[in-house]
Amino acid sequence: MCPLRFRNATTPHGKSGDIEIEDTINEDTISMCSYHEQDRASMGQRIALDLELVKGFRFFDPHIHMVSRTTDDYQAMADAGIVGLIEPAFWVGQPRTGIDTFRDYYSSLIGWERFRSSQFGVRHFCTIGLNSREANNEALAEEVMELLPFYIYKEGVVGVGEIGFDDQTPAEEKYYRLQLELAKEAGLPVQVHTPHRDKTRGTSRSMDIALEHGLDPGMVIIDHNTEETVREVLDKGFWAAFTIYPFTKMGNERMVQIVKEYGPDRIMVNSAADWGISDPLAVPKTAALMVKSGISREVIDQVCYANAIAAFGQSGQLDEGIFAEKIQIDQEQKFEGNSILRGGQQPRRDSDSIIIS
Repeated sequence: MCPLRFRNATTPHGKSGDIEIEDTINEDTISMCSYHEQDRASMGQRIALDLELVKGFRFFDPHIHMVSRTTDDYQAMADAGIVGLIEPAFWVGQPRTGIDTFRDYYSSLIGWERFRSSQFGVRHFCTIGLNSREANNEALAEEVMELLPFYIYKEGVVGVGEIGFDDQTPAEEKYYRLQLELAKEAGLPVQVHTPHRDKTRGTSRSMDIALEHGLDPGMVIIDHNTEETVREVLDKGFWAAFTIYPFTKMGNERMVQIVKEYGPDRIMVNSAADWGISDPLAVPKTAALMVKSGISREVIDQVCYANAIAAFGQSGQLDEGIFAEKIQIDQEQKFEGNSILRGGQQPRRDSDSIIIS
């Protein structure tokens, strides 16, 4: 494998000069690459998208970054049967430069984004936390830690997250531990981001630290699992979330095999769709593939809907009863003087028509 070289680069931790990616390659990185090729190889075996297979199902996506998505995505998600979602606070693609950017972002998750989702009949919840990447800016991280208590008790906040490790630095561990204590004090579930590099060690370390802080593993959702991590996560009593994300985390054919092998208990599926190449319909598409693979509707309902609600429902803000009644949609409603309609647009649209008028 040829290393990727970045000239005159600076890492988030202050290392400058020429940096080669090969410096950080380890067994887990190679494993991740091999699955990348495995998923890419399966592209030649295309299966036609048929969401009619899951018509009448209800879905809940417990990890999706809608601030990065369009209103068309909301419409498509609602049409596909997604009735609710959780949006974790995360890194927005570039480092934030001041505490007010965090304040405005957190406010959008409990404000405008929650409103925007409701305009398509989708119930929006979120988790609030300091993400692992930006934990490495310790001066700013200290300010964020002071800010978090003002948000985690707000309506619609069902956990602290997504938090955990990225490069597994001392700073990341420090703020992970502090936020675990914050979650414990608030009685909230924790949504843990597991690292892309050295995932197996990072996942084990995340769980060990949570146990060290006295958290009930049933209150902790370990996210971005793979075949290498799932057994330990389930054996230790944590919830195991799987992200269906093209070529980087999990493909849904692999997800089908995991459900067949491990069953549905404490397993949930999400999309983690964001500003990257991702799919906001990953959950219903995975459910459709499960139908084709002979998995029962009861099992599909657990891993694509009910389990996530049960896990995050421990916040006291979420339960299945909420979804018994549909949101009454009025797209002419406004949030702080603004609606989703622009310049005299009419509410909703016919998504089956090619005409845009």
